[in-house]
Amino acid sequence: MLQQPVRFLLFWLLPLWVSADHIHWMGNYDQAHQKAYDTHKPLLVLVIAKDSPSSNTVVKNVLMNQQYVDTINNKMVAVIVTYEGSENYPVEMYYTTVFPVINS
Repeated sequence: MLQQPVRFLLFWLLPLWVSADHIHWMGNYDQAHQKAYDTHKPLLVLVIAKDSPSSNTVVKNVLMNQQYVDTINNKMVAVIVTYEGSENYPVEMYYTTVFPVINS
């Protein structure tokens, strides 16, 4: 009898646990830029190589299960862009020489 309410509660709490350990990435630069503009938040852009083990390692080890994930989700708009052929990311942005970093 008690088992059913517990399952129901766990079902509704599961998305909170799942979403709490990773950054909520948007996949479209233009939409993320507009959302950042509308919400007056900084835009966090991660440019990665498609199907790259190095990029996957960075996402797993640096941008998941970290203390600052909640801060990024609350105070920034995050977008992930693949280097190969992203149509909506301005090509001139690939040649930026200065990048902000997250110090741990």
